[in-house]
Amino acid sequence: MRNSFSNLPLTGVKVVDFGQYIAGPAVAMLLGDLGATIVHIDPPNGPMWDSPANATLNRNKVIVNLDLKTQQGLEQARTLCAEADIIVENFRPGKMAKLGIDFAEMREERPELITISLPGFASNDPSRRELRAYESIVSASSGVFTDMGLNRVLMGLNPSFSPLPLASAYASQIAASATVLALQSRQVTGLGDQIEVPLAAAVMEGLCYNSLHVGGMPERYLTQREVEIERRRVEGLPMNVGYEDLQELMDPFFRSYMCKDGRGFYVVCPSHKNHARRCLEVLGIYDELVEEGLTSEEDTYKPWSEWESKTSLGVYPMPKNWADKISARMKEVFMTRTSHEWKKMFGRGLIPGAPQRWLQEWMHDEYAETSGLMIDVHDPVYGEMTQPGPVVWMEESGEEALQPKPRRWVDFDEALKILKKHRTEIPDESEGESQESWLSGVKILDLCNVIAGPHSASYMARFGADVIKLEPADPMYDSWNTVIYGMSQMRGKRSILADITSRHGRRVFEDLVKSVDVIVWNAPDNQIRKMGLDPDNLRKLNPDALFCKLDCFSGVRRGARTDYIGYDDLVQATTGIMLRFGGGMDRPEEHAHVGTIDVMCGFGGALSVAAALYQKHRHGRIGRGRTSLSSNSGLLQVPFAFDYKGRGLYDEPSGPEASGYDALTRFYSTASRHILLSAYENDLSLFRNVEGLEDLPDLEEEERAAFLSTAFQTQPADEWVERLQAADIGAVICENLDSLRAMNLREADGSAGTENGSYSFSNYPDHPSGHEVIQLDPYAVRSVRAKIIAVTPAEKFGTSTRAILRELGYVETAIEAMIKTGNLSESWSKEYLPS
Repeated sequence: MRNSFSNLPLTGVKVVDFGQYIAGPAVAMLLGDLGATIVHIDPPNGPMWDSPANATLNRNKVIVNLDLKTQQGLEQARTLCAEADIIVENFRPGKMAKLGIDFAEMREERPELITISLPGFASNDPSRRELRAYESIVSASSGVFTDMGLNRVLMGLNPSFSPLPLASAYASQIAASATVLALQSRQVTGLGDQIEVPLAAAVMEGLCYNSLHVGGMPERYLTQREVEIERRRVEGLPMNVGYEDLQELMDPFFRSYMCKDGRGFYVVCPSHKNHARRCLEVLGIYDELVEEGLTSEEDTYKPWSEWESKTSLGVYPMPKNWADKISARMKEVFMTRTSHEWKKMFGRGLIPGAPQRWLQEWMHDEYAETSGLMIDVHDPVYGEMTQPGPVVWMEESGEEALQPKPRRWVDFDEALKILKKHRTEIPDESEGESQESWLSGVKILDLCNVIAGPHSASYMARFGADVIKLEPADPMYDSWNTVIYGMSQMRGKRSILADITSRHGRRVFEDLVKSVDVIVWNAPDNQIRKMGLDPDNLRKLNPDALFCKLDCFSGVRRGARTDYIGYDDLVQATTGIMLRFGGGMDRPEEHAHVGTIDVMCGFGGALSVAAALYQKHRHGRIGRGRTSLSSNSGLLQVPFAFDYKGRGLYDEPSGPEASGYDALTRFYSTASRHILLSAYENDLSLFRNVEGLEDLPDLEEEERAAFLSTAFQTQPADEWVERLQAADIGAVICENLDSLRAMNLREADGSAGTENGSYSFSNYPDHPSGHEVIQLDPYAVRSVRAKIIAVTPAEKFGTSTRAILRELGYVETAIEAMIKTGNLSESWSKEYLPS
């Protein structure tokens, strides 16, 4: 569907998409937005999920209706597959092979073929692989609904339902990045690959920060909410904290404040040297609080016992006495202006903060429209339609990405003709280079901070990339943000500390830039220009280097908020996620925090790097990849992020009382634990085969919930789940991250965990931190050809400073002299994790 003169990076790449529901179609959508030609195959009567969201998921695709259960339909599908570079599917393991489309056989005939499968649970998970793995089933099994954040635990709302398709969104972003990494590797080796990304493993990777366990965590890192949870558990008290009381347990720089216009404003300034101070300055209360004794510790990486005061501005969490005092003043001041005024003052002042808005408002927000975060597409069914813009794009072809073709139905002959128009050029296997992993030999310089950017680079390390993490000689963020987050996002990297604004540091920085293939940074454009990494200056330093930028608010086009800084939480506030989760403007709640958008954006960053590498190998163009937290929010909300004339209410489940969609898809309490039932109207007849539920099919819709609630109380959860699954009805126990970690734990053995089914954790008793650390394995991507590497535990920041300088050609005397100046450093602290 793309013209031959397109500048999009995946121009000429041919994809056959068998995907249904969200995950599979979303992978193909991401590839299509980057220029691939997509033929989507639907059953004869249309998609299995009939939703307006399909207009978004199937843009840039032609659609063919084929019956794969007939010989003609199967032969036509095989004929289309024979023309494809990439084939996508997301059914239960083995289903496509049973239909007669066997990926292993296809790759024997065509070793250059790349196939990507997204089952709900892993093909090597015998106890779950055959389950009806709907979105909510995967989420419930993976601890999503019982680990929706500290707030919901304290409020006693466990499990908590969310309509966000976390599992599908994460799986599609991971699978798309893996697919294009395999594609760029094919340009080197001539060989394709067979890839699997289970939704359960993908969503666990999204929650890898939430599931991290550090033995003996120092007291200074425990928040008021964590302390209160532990107190209530020890004293046997119920978790029944009300919403208003809960707000008083929040950090003053990590919460929402009501403004003059009745709108909430979310502030996220807890861990940076300057953000909290700037926040108090713009509110006009910094000086008075300093006069009252508010202090800023010069070196917060010293042990807490050595601080002059227990409090330091710019460190998370704040002690309760100061947290209460600061919050009280901030509440007063925020009420003096509107949320719109505060948005501009915070944004221009380089302070992370954003007003609370509903999704419907965000979809028609002037900035969202001008930046390309929301675009208009003329769909043949719904007419003029507002959809999320491209999630990942290249700077040089972004404008083209803003003009996707609407989905179009064609017959088999036209679909085949469209695929045959393109001829893919790849090296012959005998002429290709040998490559152990997709990114073997690729050097990456990681200049990022916090989560999304650093996680992107760590993810690429598992595919063989040599990643160097460059941090300032004097840290800008506190150790809660760097060291604890770093236990996940520093895996597989080497670390160097240098002040790149100093003479020596600048020289080392430029030498690093000259030595690498890829640079990843999450900085605003003015900072990128200042450091000489804009296109013109980077070309002078390293004309072959690829540059990838991740940030908070940007889209393809610049706009008023492009350079505003921010985090996951602020995008949740801006795009309506917090209001949906909380249920109202007077009670916004953060949604699962770390596992919502941040890590997903990291995988988007990897997709942009993969696309840039493919474009370089295939088309000889040096490009600059882009993604943002805001663009990823469109993927995360794709089931309801659309608008058109005649659209119904934005009425997806919201608020703390939401338990599901309807009587057939929701939580139920049993005689033991909660279960998640996920069934549909056409499943009703299956209930006749479930002992105790035989009468359900004869009941009216409004009677079903009462009937099921009563019935489920008669037996424990295990019994009900066994009966329902035996009848092929979607049902699972609502698990939590602690139990999943305990049930799927092994001693770290140097393997990636891809052989361990849908869940896999490793224990590191000798972690470099000196603490016993349990982490999720790097296991969501399973490849037949390329090796997935078990990335090494995160080294202490600065550990590799000397070794990296030696590789750059510096002699020992010069290294010693530079370290003595303080321009470079080997460590921020005596302790790995400051106590």
